[in-house]
Amino acid sequence: MKKIKIGLFGFGTVGQGIYQVIRRATNAHASIERICVRNLSKQREIQTDKSLLTDNPADILDDPNINLIVEVVDDPEASYRFVTEAIRRGIPVVSGSKAMIARHLPELIELQRKHSTALLYDASSCGSIPVIRNLEEYYDNDLLLEVKGILNGSSNYILSRVFDHGEPYSDALSRAQQLGFAESDPSFDIEGFDSLYKLIIITVHALGVYIAPENIFTYGISSISDADIRYAREKSMKIKLVAQVAKVSADRFTMFVMPEFVTPSRYIYSVDDEYNGVVIRGECYDRQFMFGKGAGSLPTASSILSDVMARRHGYRYEYKKMDYVDRPEYTTDVTLKIYMRHPGQSFLKDIPFSRITEQYTSDGYNYVIGEISLSDLIGIRNRLSDPRIFIANFPQFFLHLDD
Repeated sequence: MKKIKIGLFGFGTVGQGIYQVIRRATNAHASIERICVRNLSKQREIQTDKSLLTDNPADILDDPNINLIVEVVDDPEASYRFVTEAIRRGIPVVSGSKAMIARHLPELIELQRKHSTALLYDASSCGSIPVIRNLEEYYDNDLLLEVKGILNGSSNYILSRVFDHGEPYSDALSRAQQLGFAESDPSFDIEGFDSLYKLIIITVHALGVYIAPENIFTYGISSISDADIRYAREKSMKIKLVAQVAKVSADRFTMFVMPEFVTPSRYIYSVDDEYNGVVIRGECYDRQFMFGKGAGSLPTASSILSDVMARRHGYRYEYKKMDYVDRPEYTTDVTLKIYMRHPGQSFLKDIPFSRITEQYTSDGYNYVIGEISLSDLIGIRNRLSDPRIFIANFPQFFLHLDD
């Protein structure tokens, strides 16, 4: 194949990491020809030839020499415009924009097929871990039971500082922001939306089914308190923000993002700092575990480079599982066991637990442990945004396989 000539959209933390990695990777036979930025006068850590920079997308899209677009902008609407226009023009794209991809994936798949052009996005899910390509190529839908793990490095870093170093949550969040693992507005990470978008993309490649974000229960760690942390420690557990998709029968699956109590026997118990960890479970191969950095400029850039190299050899996702006749159906008709810290009995009486197995009440701390359906949790999710409430999941799926 001829040399890859890249048009790069976005030159923030990840974009500058890509610039560094491409320059180091001599075997990639790739070069960055132009870089489209929002602000030409912005000061950046990485110095480049000024002639590379432009604020006009057409300078890249109209350039006949550019044969690959790499897109890592932080604006989902702009990302959508750049990616779809490139695909329509027959230019293959490598993207790391998880929010845009998760919201538009069915359309993006159709555009790829219509214009015979590839869109690769392994970097959109789990940073340096090649989870998408492995699910796409190796794990068959019929044998796959579950994909579960820590998909967000920022929230995991915060929880690691809390549980492994005894830092208060607020201090851990500030440290994550100072190190660049969390944004000045960290809600995208700590409320679980980053994990949600990654889970949606993973599910398409795991089971061949797309579920829109608004139909999936998502709950983060922003309201975690010292009392919740103390409860977990007393039970010799950690709390991790976990995303999972799991088959609950041969023809049905469920998915959600929630904090989870994790015991030392679980693989993800020892996934700390900004690392991600993904457990893939199947009928015939038990559990397989993938571990790597999930946040940071260079880990994400290394995943982008992998997709760039894959395009050098003509690789594209085939989405074979989406063409299966007997794809499983999404359901929220499953029962979960959860811990709920709450402000008092007057609040609790309106929560539709089917069964309560444990309760504790004191002047400053109240919690219950009980069973509730996922559909009911979705129905009351607006009420769960009260900062006086925190919920965490006790894992229920496939416990019998771990005996």
